[in-house]
Amino acid sequence: MITIVIVSLLILFTLSVPIAFSLGIASTLAVNTADMPMLVVIQRMFGSLDLFPLMAIPFFILAGNLMEAGGISKRLVNFANTLVGSLSGGLAIVAVVTSMFFAAISGSGPATTAAIGSILIPAMIARGYDRNFAGGVQAVSGELGVIIPPSIPLILYGVTAEVSISKLFIAGVIPGFLIAGSLMLVVFLISKKKGYKGEAKATTAERLEAFRKAFLALLMPVIILGGIYGGIFTPTEAAAVAVVYAFVIGCFVYRELKIKDLYKVFYNSAITTAIIMIIISTAGLFGWILTRERVPQEIASAFTSFTDSPIMFLILINLLLWVVGMFFETASSIIILAPILTPIAVAVGIDPVHFGIIMVVNLAMGMVTPPLGVNLFVAVQIANTTLEKITKSLLPFLFILIVDILIISYTPSLSMWLPSLIGK
Repeated sequence: MITIVIVSLLILFTLSVPIAFSLGIASTLAVNTADMPMLVVIQRMFGSLDLFPLMAIPFFILAGNLMEAGGISKRLVNFANTLVGSLSGGLAIVAVVTSMFFAAISGSGPATTAAIGSILIPAMIARGYDRNFAGGVQAVSGELGVIIPPSIPLILYGVTAEVSISKLFIAGVIPGFLIAGSLMLVVFLISKKKGYKGEAKATTAERLEAFRKAFLALLMPVIILGGIYGGIFTPTEAAAVAVVYAFVIGCFVYRELKIKDLYKVFYNSAITTAIIMIIISTAGLFGWILTRERVPQEIASAFTSFTDSPIMFLILINLLLWVVGMFFETASSIIILAPILTPIAVAVGIDPVHFGIIMVVNLAMGMVTPPLGVNLFVAVQIANTTLEKITKSLLPFLFILIVDILIISYTPSLSMWLPSLIGK
C-alpha cells in the first residue's frame, strides 16, 4: 500500500500535478488497491476537516482581507515610516516593520507580502531602489506572517500535534522579533553599501498623528492576543472577533471599506480557504495511510537508532524541514510531518511547543526559496521582475535566516520563556 502511494506521488510530482491533488489521487489509488471500500476516502478527508480549531483559518484569512481593503495596511505603512523611514534604506526597513505589524493581523505569509508589497515595492522602486532588492525584502519580510501570532501554520501544527495553540502563539513572539530585527540589520547594511538613503525625518507631531491614525489597527492584535491569554475567548473565537473588528473599523471608522468591496473580499477569502482546506483534507487521508502502515513508528525507530542526542536530532530535522519547505506547501508539510516528528522530538527531550516553532520557522523559509516560494511569486508579480533575478537578491537574507533558525533551535528559552510565564 505504501509503495503504491510513494510511486504514485513521484509520478504525479513529475507531471507537476498540484500537491493537494497529488496526495488525494495517490492515497485514493492506495485505498482502492488495498480492496478497502472507497467510502473510507471520503470519511477520512471529511474527518480531517471536522476539527473546531480549523474554523480559525477562514476567519483569520477573512479578517486579513477586510483590513487590507479597509485601509489598514496603508496606515500601518505610514506609521512605520515615521519611526524608521529616515534610516538608510528607510523604506525597505519600513517593509519589515509593517510586515511585523500586519503579521499580527493576517496570520498569512502571502497575504502579508501582497498587502504591504502592493504599497511599498512600487514606492521603493520609485525612490531608486533596485526592483529585485525591493521585491526580495518584501518577500522575506512576508514570512513574519506565519511566525508572529496569530499564525495559520501554528494553528495547523497545534491541531495535528495536539499542542496548545495559545502556547504556540505566545511562543512565536520572541522568535518573530528576532527574525524581524535581523532582517532590518541586513537591510540597513545593504542599503548603506548601495547608497539607499532614508526619507526626511518625521517630527514628533507627525509621528503622533500617524500613531493616532493607525491606533485602531495596532489595537487589533492586542485585543486578539489579550483576549486569548486573558481567557476571554479561544483562538478560534478570537478569529471571529477579528473579523467583526476589521469590518467595523474598515466600514464605519475609516470608511474605506465599501459594501461593493465585500464581494471581492469574500470571494478571495473563500478561494484561499478552499485551497487550504483541500490540502488539509487530502493530507489527512495521506497521513492516515502512513499511520495505518506504521510509517511514523518506523521513522521514529530509525531516528532514535541513529542518535538520541537532541543536538544531532535538531541538525537532521532542520536539514529535513528546509528541503521539505523548498518543495512542498507549508500546510500540507505540517499536517503530514507534525504527527510523525513531534513524538520523536519529545522522546529526545524537546518540548513540543518549542519544536512547533522550529518546524514553522524552517518551513517559513520555504516561502522564499524556489521552486515553491509562494511569497516570491507574489513579490515577482508586484515588482515586475523574474524569479531568477529576485532570488539572487535573497542570498544575504537566507544566510541570516539560517543563523536565526539555529539560534531558535538551540536556545529553547527564546520560545519557552513567555509560555512559562503564561503557564504560571
